[in-house]
Order: sequence, then structure tokens, then C-alpha cells
Amino acid sequence: MATQIVQAPPSAVSTTEPLPPAAAAAAAKLTARFPRLDAAESYESAAVRAVQLAAVAETGHMSDLDADSLAHAEDLMAGLLPEIGGAR
Repeated sequence: MATQIVQAPPSAVSTTEPLPPAAAAAAAKLTARFPRLDAAESYESAAVRAVQLAAVAETGHMSDLDADSLAHAEDLMAGLLPEIGGAR
């Protein structure tokens, strides 16, 4: 059975364009007022990356760079736990 590749609609494709100046200023104000939001977002990103790299480690084909990235992600998560209220 052949797999058919279907292109995502343009609305589903994310962009990496910088935020407009007004939006960047608003985001900076929110981050300053709610530092836990920034910490939680960083924790979540590190957790996703750690899971991805753990899967690579299980294959036995992990590069030194990936091993360093996994260690960094785990260290980042551990450092952020007290800030987001996950460790007491």
C-alpha cells in the first residue's frame, strides 16, 4: 500500500518571522510581570527535547553533541523546577 503525501494548508504552516514591535513590547511586559510563564515555557521545551533525545539514546546511536544536549535539557529542567513551583 502506497502512502500519499498531502501538503499542509498554508494556515497550518508556522513562520519564524519576528514579532511586530508592538507585539514584542507586549510580550516583554507580560514576561516581566509573570516570570513563571517564561520559566514554565522553558521547562516545557526542555522536557520535550529531553524526551526526543532519550529516544535517540535508546537506539544506541547518540552522538556526543546529543548527549551534551540531553544533559543540558535535564539540568535546565532541574534548575527551573523551584522557580515554577515544582520542587519544595
